[in-house]
Amino acid sequence: MPAATILALDTATERCSVALLYGDRLVERCEPVGQRHSERALPMIDSVLAEGAVRLSDVDLFAFGAGPGSFTGLRIACGVVQGLAYGCRRPVAGIGNLRALAASAFAERPHRSSVLIAIDARMHEAYCAAYRNDDEVSELRAPALEVPAELPRIARESAVELVAGDDLVIRGAAWDTQPAIERLTAVRATAGAMARLARIDLGLGRVVTAAEAMPVYVRDNVALTIEERRRRVAA
Repeated sequence: MPAATILALDTATERCSVALLYGDRLVERCEPVGQRHSERALPMIDSVLAEGAVRLSDVDLFAFGAGPGSFTGLRIACGVVQGLAYGCRRPVAGIGNLRALAASAFAERPHRSSVLIAIDARMHEAYCAAYRNDDEVSELRAPALEVPAELPRIARESAVELVAGDDLVIRGAAWDTQPAIERLTAVRATAGAMARLARIDLGLGRVVTAAEAMPVYVRDNVALTIEERRRRVAA
């Protein structure tokens, strides 16, 4: 059986990332687009399909960055993929952005057995999760909101060998007390990593219909009152 053809889209950050995985070839585009994800997503999808000489109807599975990340961005990726998958009568895989970032980290450090992913969630919080370096990049600690000051302790208790994510840049001084844990500051969750994970998930039956696809926000409450914002700043 030939390997499944995967089209993946991620709009969870200020970048728009699209990837087409077919056979052993990956075609990928990534652009800093600010708030223009909805304008750039479809042209970028057309571009990777044209380079790969693949028709939309030839795609076996559509994947998207399911979060956590920008609420608006997550909805854009989910909506675009739902529309394409529904029209083509294909399944959908929602790939966690922290898991995809872990996959990128393991691609750079293949001999590391585990990683803690920590990214800025704003509002004086961070998204955090831990993963094992196996074929499916399996979850050791589920994605959650954490107080950034607690992340070094979580890394020690999780016994990870590697830490990755932009929290290392934003709060680098807090990580200086953990010299035994290697830090990767430049890795990103890309649509290419999501496409590879989606192919694995397809084989494991971890896919849904277009109508069932949903983002994973992690944070449920983003509309804080003025008083709640003041308390967070004071903390």
